[in-house]
Amino acid sequence: MARKARSVDLTQVTEWDDGKSHRKEDYLAAEEPLEIRVGDNPLSVTMRTPGHDIELAAGFLFTEGLVERRAQILVLEELESADADANRGNVVSARLDRDADYDPEKMRRNFFAASSCGICGKASIDAIRARTLSAPNPDFRLDPEILVRLPETLRESQAVFGRTGGLHAAALFDATGGLLVLREDIGRHNAVDKVIGWALLDNRAPLGDTILLVSGRGGFEIVQKAIVAGLPVVASVSAPSSLAVRLAREMGQTLIGFLRGRRFVVYSGDSRLRK
Repeated sequence: MARKARSVDLTQVTEWDDGKSHRKEDYLAAEEPLEIRVGDNPLSVTMRTPGHDIELAAGFLFTEGLVERRAQILVLEELESADADANRGNVVSARLDRDADYDPEKMRRNFFAASSCGICGKASIDAIRARTLSAPNPDFRLDPEILVRLPETLRESQAVFGRTGGLHAAALFDATGGLLVLREDIGRHNAVDKVIGWALLDNRAPLGDTILLVSGRGGFEIVQKAIVAGLPVVASVSAPSSLAVRLAREMGQTLIGFLRGRRFVVYSGDSRLRK
């Protein structure tokens, strides 16, 4: 049986404060590798905060285009790696239905290209366009007064961040501002995959009546994953990247940045906000 996930580690540190130093215990956000396999074929290794690994794997398979619906994932299970002492529980294996779009050689080429330096914005957006993804729900509407309350709900619900200060968060909200799910991770894209994976496994995808809020900035990868999941609105407490804005505008997604206090900036899709 895989070990119980541990999202924080305890360590000894020296704290310097106004000319005085003392030893104390401090919490650190845990970070360990997770290998995702399809059958016996290694697919990807990501550095993540342990916890909700099945959701992370499901979200990754979905947002990277290996599956299009829940039924195509036949089995998802945590395994013990060969190095059991160091990485027990750090492998998730998937068995997919025959109609899933999984070609081991094609996936190796795609992941190499996606991680290579110098990949241009046009090629990145062309790759998304080639997947024939639909624009998110055009009829979804959101009250700005609800939107500005979401960051406080996010902060209040970040249990691990409160102890470590070192994790990103992603959360799904309904149109009334109700929190559906929140996940934390050392990597913001992992946190997004975890919440999307939760929705997929619970047969809630596509998420056409839902808002995604992320801590930090809204980068291209987050917007891409949100479009795959059918999310009409993505909001972040910091700035989006230029490529994220281009993709959101092309796909008709509402992208909001600098959501702090009673202020935010709409970079794409302001028609979804009620006047």
